[in-house]
Formats: sequence, structure tokens, C-alpha cells
Amino acid sequence: MQQEVNFSQGKILGPLVRFALPVLAALFLQSMYGAVDLLVVGQFSAAADVSAVATGAQIMLTLTNLISALAMGLTIILGQQIGRGERKKGGETIGAGIMLFFVAGLILTALMAGPSALIAQIMHAPAEAFDLTVAYVRICGGGAIVIIAYNLIGSIFRGLGDSRTPLITVAIACVANIAGDLLLVAGLGLGAAGAAIATVGAQAVSVVISLALIRRRTLPFLFSLSDIRWHRPVIRKILSLGVPIAFSDLLVGISFLIITAIVNALGVIPSAGIGVAERICGFIMLVPSSFMQSLAAFVAQNVGAGRFDRAIKTLRYGIGLSLCAGLFMGWLAFFHGDLLSGLFAHDPQIIAASYDYLKAYGIDCLLTAFFFCFIGFFNGIGMTRFVMLQGIVSAFLIRVPVSYLMSRQDPVSLFHIGLATPCSSAVQIIMCLIAMYYVRKKVIPHCQSSEKSAR
Repeated sequence: MQQEVNFSQGKILGPLVRFALPVLAALFLQSMYGAVDLLVVGQFSAAADVSAVATGAQIMLTLTNLISALAMGLTIILGQQIGRGERKKGGETIGAGIMLFFVAGLILTALMAGPSALIAQIMHAPAEAFDLTVAYVRICGGGAIVIIAYNLIGSIFRGLGDSRTPLITVAIACVANIAGDLLLVAGLGLGAAGAAIATVGAQAVSVVISLALIRRRTLPFLFSLSDIRWHRPVIRKILSLGVPIAFSDLLVGISFLIITAIVNALGVIPSAGIGVAERICGFIMLVPSSFMQSLAAFVAQNVGAGRFDRAIKTLRYGIGLSLCAGLFMGWLAFFHGDLLSGLFAHDPQIIAASYDYLKAYGIDCLLTAFFFCFIGFFNGIGMTRFVMLQGIVSAFLIRVPVSYLMSRQDPVSLFHIGLATPCSSAVQIIMCLIAMYYVRKKVIPHCQSSEKSAR
């Protein structure tokens, strides 16, 4: 079965929605995948275990986002190759990507599995949860190669215009993780360590089954084991696009880790509360996140085909659809965050702390509908350095300073600390609007004139 889809021809809205829905479903299952750990631990373990999983999961989420962002370079290249009709280069690109991320997995394993105690110390893990946090990070870090392989499969197929195969891989992992959590946490009482083992084990099961499924399908590129090599020109190109995105996501993730560390210093209840809130936020941001990923693949193909008009129309559709969902999710988080928090914790104090923080994300839901789609657009056209710049500015000039200042207020409020996020989102939207003006006035005319000269 052919997995490649051409987005540079025909209607826009229908194909965009059909591509985005499996991405949305995959992100939902991905969020469920992580949320199940916290949900089961919250119901069957102590507050210290909840805090450990919350802190450890935030660390692993940052690293997973880093790998996914780096793999976006591969997604963009494959999409543009399809748009230009350069199908013969696909196998070479995928092979070089596999080798690159295998090396990255070895490095990440060394960085995470060894100094896990130092990482927990940097994160100001509460004393009651320190050893549990160390165990969680060490176990997940030891499975870094599996986690990378799991995310790499999705990035490759999204570049081919296939969003259904990544959905299958996530669904397999989600089911396996639920089973693992119920067995290890609820059944055997292993707490945070059991949740970590279930996480890595589920992704390993997903990778093995997914590879077996992929071997039975016909790809739009010729690919063999000989393509898996350190091909410097291809790897350099993947890195030139992926590193700015990955660096931006890393710094954004670090900014949220800093916020987690700031809140951890306030005690185990605020620590557990923000952990629950961040897990819920993974669900709240699903729609804009799905359009961000979908726009990158959709826009990349259209840019490769020279169809900037379709790329801009795609951006408008994405913003409109995301905003509709943002209005509902913002209302739900701001006015009913206590009900959402109660799904992941039974301690009234943790629920109250989580709800206080969630109110700020209710405001942010309206803003992410815009800038998430802008980021997907700029990634798709290859402006990944701008994406890196706006990420750095929003994270370290706005989000972290505002969070710190709010944490120094007396009495301290998690809602006020959380307001740092919509403040940074507002700045990102302003930067994206300025960049969009530049694209319309400079980038598009230049590319169109270059294309005419080539003809």
C-alpha cells in the first residue's frame, strides 16, 4: 500500500483535516500514555511517588520533544522531496536519519542513566521524593534508544504524508503502557519505578510491532539496509533544519523545567500539583499541537512544489480550526480545572494546587491557536532559525523571569506563576506576525523569481 500523499494539488481543507485527525489521535494517545503513569500512581501510591513521576516525566518529556524536534528536519526534507518529485533520494535520507538518531540515542543514554541523581538535585526534587525521582530518570534514561526509535518512526511517516502509521505505533504503546502500569504500580506496588519500567517497556513493544507492520507495506522510496550509513551531506542537511528546532524546544523545555524546579522548592504539594496540571495541559494543547505538526508536513510539500499560495491558505485554515477548539478547552481549564485535576489525583490539596495553575493555561489556550500554527508554517518553509529565536526569547526573556518574580510574591500563587506562559505566548505571536510580513514581502517574491529563472 502506498504511504505517500501529495498535498500540493487539489483541495486544502479536507486533506488537511484528514491528515491532522490521525495526528491529533496520536497526540491524544501520547498524552494518555504519559497521563496513565500519573493517574495510576496518583490513585495507588503516595504523594512522593506522584511528585517523582511528575518531575521525572517532565524531564523525559523535554528530552522526547528534543528528539522529535530534531527529527522534524527529516520530516521537512522528505516533504520537500515529495513536493519536488525527488522520490529516489528518500531512501538515502531515511537511512542517514536512522544512523544519526542511533548515535543520538547512545549519547542520550550516557547522559541520562549515569548522573540521574545530579539531575534530580538540579530539579530540586523534594527530599521525600528524591530517591524515587532518581530511579524514574535512571530507568527511562536507560531506554533512550527505544524512545528515540519510537519517535523516529512517526517523523519519517509524517514526512511521507502518512499520519496513520504513527497513530498505530502510539496506540500500541498506549495499550502496552496501561497494562504495564496496572501490573507494576497497581498490582505489585512498585510506584514511580514501576511507572518508568512500564513506559520504556511499552515503547519497546511498540517499536518491534511497528517495524513488523512497516515491512509489510510498500514505501514510495527504494530503501535497503545499505542506505543506513553516515552520509555526511544528508546528515548535515537534516541537522541544519532540525537543530534550530531542537535547540528551541530544548530551551523551551528547560524553561518549563526551571518553573518546575521553582515550584518544587515550595514543597511536595505544589510540586505534585504542577505535575498534575502539566499532564492535563498535554491534553488541552492537543489540537494546536496536531496542527503544528500537520502544517509542517503540509507546507513543506507545497513549498517544494512552489505553491506558497496554498501554504498560506493552509496556515489560515489551521488557525481557524485551532481557535475553535481553543475556546472550548480554555473554558474547560479555567472554570472546571478542579474536575480535570481530580482525574489524576485524590488528595484535595493536590487538586486545588493543580486547578490554581490550570487557570493560567485556560488563558493560554486562545493564544496557542495562533502561534503553534505559525511555528508549523515556518518549520515547513524551512525558517527553523527564526523558530529557534522566538523560542529563546519567549522562554528566557519572558516565561522564566515572570515565573520567578511571581514565585517571590507573598502569598505565592500557582495561578500567578502560570501566567508566565500566556505572557510568553503573546510575545511569540507578535514575533510571528513580524516574520510573516517578512515572508510575504521578501521570501516568497525571491523564491518565485528564482524559480522563473531556473525555468
